[in-house]
Parts: sequence; C-alpha cells; structure tokens
Amino acid sequence: MRFTFLLPSDNFTGGARVIAVYASELQKLGHEVLVVTCAQEPLPLRQRVRALFASPLNRGPLGHVALSGVPHKIMPRPGQIREADVPDADVVVATWWETAVWMHEFCPAKGLKVHLIQGYEAWFGPQILPQLHAALRLPNTKVAISRGLAQTIEEVIGPLPIAVVANAVDLKQFNAPRRVRNPSPRVGFIYACAPIKGSDICIAACALAREQIPDLQVLAFGTEPVSSELSLPVGSKYYCRPAQQDLRMHYAACDYWLFGSRLDSFGLPILEAMACRTPVIGVPIGAAPDLIGQGGGVLVAQESPQSMANAIIALCRDSDAQWQRLSDAAHATAHAYSWTDATHELLLALGPRA
Repeated sequence: MRFTFLLPSDNFTGGARVIAVYASELQKLGHEVLVVTCAQEPLPLRQRVRALFASPLNRGPLGHVALSGVPHKIMPRPGQIREADVPDADVVVATWWETAVWMHEFCPAKGLKVHLIQGYEAWFGPQILPQLHAALRLPNTKVAISRGLAQTIEEVIGPLPIAVVANAVDLKQFNAPRRVRNPSPRVGFIYACAPIKGSDICIAACALAREQIPDLQVLAFGTEPVSSELSLPVGSKYYCRPAQQDLRMHYAACDYWLFGSRLDSFGLPILEAMACRTPVIGVPIGAAPDLIGQGGGVLVAQESPQSMANAIIALCRDSDAQWQRLSDAAHATAHAYSWTDATHELLLALGPRA
C-alpha cells in the first residue's frame, strides 16, 4: 500500500518522532511511504551563521523525519499543502488540525483520509477553537494516540468515532540493564519554558523535597537554554539538546522521573523513562494513568508541587527492594508494547481498505 503523511514541519518534537517511526515501520512491512512537510521558516541571520559551525545533527532543517531516512518531501513554498503536491495513494494521513483541513479538499485518488490526532491543539489560544473544532468534526477516519486524548476531545465537542492506538517507544534505543539505586537519590525531568510542560512544577517539587532530602540530586534535559526566569535547582545537571543516543543514559541515571505537564496528549518521556527502568512520578495527564497505573510509578495531584514532593520523599525512603519492584514494573510495562505492535494496530484501525 501507499501512504502519504502530511506534517507541518520536521523537528525534534515527540509528534515528529511518532510520524518518523510510523513511516519507518510501514516501510519495513513493505508499504510505500512519503512524508510531506511544509516549507521551513527562514532562520535569522545569526542562527544561519551559527548553523554553519554546528555539528551535522544540530543543523536545520533536520528533524526526526530527515534522520529516519524515509522518503521526505519538503515543500518549496510556505503555506498549504495542496492536492497537486502529493501523489495518488491508498492512505493519506493528517497529523495536525490544519493538515486535516487541507486533506479534506483532496480527491479520493489521494487515498483514505485519516486524521492521526496527536493533541487537542488548543494551546494557541481561544481564537482558534472554532477552526480546531470544525477540523475535528470533518468526515474522516480518526485515530487518537491515547485514551485520555480521545476523552478530552469528546468532552469538548461531543461523541466522535475515534479509535485509539497508543504510542510506543523504540525499545532498542530506550533500554537499560537492571541496576541499583544511586547512593544519593536523583530525579530527572524534561526542561521547557512553556508553562504547559510543567517544568516549574517539577522544579518547585524538587526544592520542597530537598527540605527533607538535602542530598537530592536533579538532572534535566531539553531543547532550549536554561532561562533566568525559570532557573533549575542549585547543582542541577542540565543537558541542552542532547544527542538522541544519549537519552537512555540520562533516563537511566535517575532513580525517578518527574512528569508534571499541564497539557499533554500522551507524554512520551513517561514511556521512555520507564523503558530505561526508571519509575515515574507523574500527574494524570495524557497516557500517564494507563502507563503509571500498571505499577511502574505513582500518580500525584495535578499542578501540586507539594504532592509531587511528598511522593519524591516517600519513594526515596522506600527500601531498595521496593524500588527494584517499581523499576522492574516500569520496564515490563514499556517493553510489553512495541512500535511494530502499534503499527499493526494502526492498520487495523484503518479498516478493510488498509
């Protein structure tokens, strides 16, 4: 079969990673795949000069799709991807609400229209809600990446026929041998300045936990430099744009991973950390209830640094045997479901035409 994915841009976000992996998995199964992305926004002069001296992995416009090696077409002009820009196919997949609107105008020869819903994309403000909701109501095959996401959408705009196919992680990239806890406890989290990511909650929780556990160590990584407006705890180790092959090392260096997001459709770092045998202390957002609920961590109250701090303190005081059980459960949960499994489930969700 022939698949076309419509992606707003290629980058290092979790959403782009999901598309790159699905494209690669479909290729392995013998399908033809093309990922079409919108034109890259021009970089400011200073960033263009800096890119000349950057390592190949850090130069734009590379992202997960480009690095995956799947067939990839970058539009030569900004704006909408049109029917004439994509080949005839059996399935065309929109991956963002605007691409679903564009896809709606395509003729049947471009393939079965599928909206892979990776988020309730309302974070740009209330002004886009009418367009977003109209896009979600368009007639097509809808697949959401988590049960929580599907429920959120239906609570807002009413019942829709939405299938759920959960994300997985690359189990070769994200894995770690069995280990013991660190002599001094260490927690980690994703650093981002955007409030929806909840880094401020994790930072505040670490400060509160240190009142009871003074030797608590903190590790974080992210895609942006640390801002003076959102400082990390004193003594934190921070890795800005770490190499993809180093991520498992950072996850496995921690005893617990913190997930404090205010808005997330899935929460890939939860699964990545668990795959590296690191239990997760997280809020019930995205897929967290389904994943953490299987025993590889604990759920805490939303937007409550004190609740997260209490969990850090309690878990750090657990016995080594108790931590080992959590670590083993986290690993078992993540490694019970692969991207190959997810791809087969996606094909089933597309129905007889797929």
